[in-house]
Amino acid sequence: MATARESLIAYVRRTSGASVQKCYQCGKCSAGCPMGSEMTLRPHDIMRLTIANDRRTLFNDDSLWLCLTCETCSARCPCDVDPARVIDALRELAAAEGVEHAPRSIRAFHEAFLEQIRSTGRLSEVGLIMQYKLRSGALLQDVAVAPSMLRRGKLPLRAQRIDGAADVRRLMDACARERARTARVEPTGRPGDTGGGL
Repeated sequence: MATARESLIAYVRRTSGASVQKCYQCGKCSAGCPMGSEMTLRPHDIMRLTIANDRRTLFNDDSLWLCLTCETCSARCPCDVDPARVIDALRELAAAEGVEHAPRSIRAFHEAFLEQIRSTGRLSEVGLIMQYKLRSGALLQDVAVAPSMLRRGKLPLRAQRIDGAADVRRLMDACARERARTARVEPTGRPGDTGGGL
């Protein structure tokens, strides 16, 4: 978790390596974002608020959680800021700090997806749907399409486990440990250093 004196710029730099302060607000990231019309804070706004260290606005808005991580913004950035990586780091910080403002359906999907990968090493559609519906509370949403999908073989009932499922679990556990370790590390440098230099 970021310390009270660590700025968002410093946290993002330390955990992701991205230099968000290089953003000069050209807006190319937002112009190419496929979710831009759905977000109240578009990618360039998220970069600006990160530089301004405005945690309240960032973490109280759904926009941070609507990013698809398609990396269009990162490909378009003329300064190689990598907005997709910045957004990932901010989401991890929000989750580590216990910020519960992510929409329930988005949290439910992410948790269900990762649990399926963890258990079988690959995605099981039926398992994903069942876990998503239980976590999100949307039990009856789209239930009318299930019979035809089952009839056409679009929803295999049996999850297929890959040979390396245990390796996938080990990788996921190692990532979780590294994320927890990184979140606990105090920022280095001079007292008051916010990581703001280019």
